[in-house]
Amino acid sequence: MDTHARTIGEQKGTDMTHYPIDPDLLPWVAMLPEIDLADIVATRERSGELIKALPPLQVPDGLEIREITIARPDGTEIYARVYTPPGTPDGLRAGYVSIHGGGFVLGDLDTFEQAPVDVAAECDAIVVAPDYRLAPEHPFPAGLEDCYAALTWLAANAAELGVDPARIAVGGESAGGGLAAAVALLARDRQGPPLCFQLLEIPELDDRLDTASMRAFVDTPLWNRPAGELSWKYYLSGTPEVLGLQYAAPARAEDLSGLPPAFVQTCEFDPLRDEGLIYAQGLLAAGVRTEVHLYPGIFHGSELVKDAAISRRMASDRMDALRRALG
Repeated sequence: MDTHARTIGEQKGTDMTHYPIDPDLLPWVAMLPEIDLADIVATRERSGELIKALPPLQVPDGLEIREITIARPDGTEIYARVYTPPGTPDGLRAGYVSIHGGGFVLGDLDTFEQAPVDVAAECDAIVVAPDYRLAPEHPFPAGLEDCYAALTWLAANAAELGVDPARIAVGGESAGGGLAAAVALLARDRQGPPLCFQLLEIPELDDRLDTASMRAFVDTPLWNRPAGELSWKYYLSGTPEVLGLQYAAPARAEDLSGLPPAFVQTCEFDPLRDEGLIYAQGLLAAGVRTEVHLYPGIFHGSELVKDAAISRRMASDRMDALRRALG
């Protein structure tokens, strides 16, 4: 069979011929897990099995990984990891807060550790990755406040870490991208640590679930509208009005001025596609320098297939943008 004609429907046994997926990804589609957030415990267990099947973590020689705790305002602590590149820099290094994805309900530092390792190694940056609290056990704003605490810790310890306080950025994938956008909003509105950049990779930004892509993609792999509905239900199950819904769902923010420059990545067959594009347009309209990419033929999380040419291009574009932004 011509791989260009094969579709997700043929892999899954259902009719999905309206999704012309990149042929490099097709052999993997049938092996991807179904994300059923109705049973959080079972889905977390299946996610763990998926990670075991992925290539092992690649850590360059000499890169230091240190475990720390960060104090929250209420006296409790957040677990985090700090990634320090090898060698002695000519001057101060950049700093970066790396926020993992998982729809606000899944994921941990082990699952997504390759991302902070890669940023530390390829951008010669000090990276802090917080193990933020997850919903539904800890709904908004718990996870966001944890991520913001990681930023304030990095800025407060910049001198000890050898970090240039003028070159601190934040970024993440999926829910991590949404949290990164929210951290940038909080830092602006609280007059917190200044950020030089925000990396928003396939970000989850809008709880209203009313974009064209969110309405259309009800059966796409890894992430679809049913998953999005439960993700936001769990994340907003507390008292979001205490902090403000615009910090839970940055797409609701009415004022995007004064935010750091952004790099936004979106996927063609991703229910989150349009909210990422709309947010990028909003940043541009507010005078925020923004670079936005829409990658054809791929779905949310397809970068799990790291050997696919489109996955390599996404990773290269993202790292190039970070290197430029962090100097």
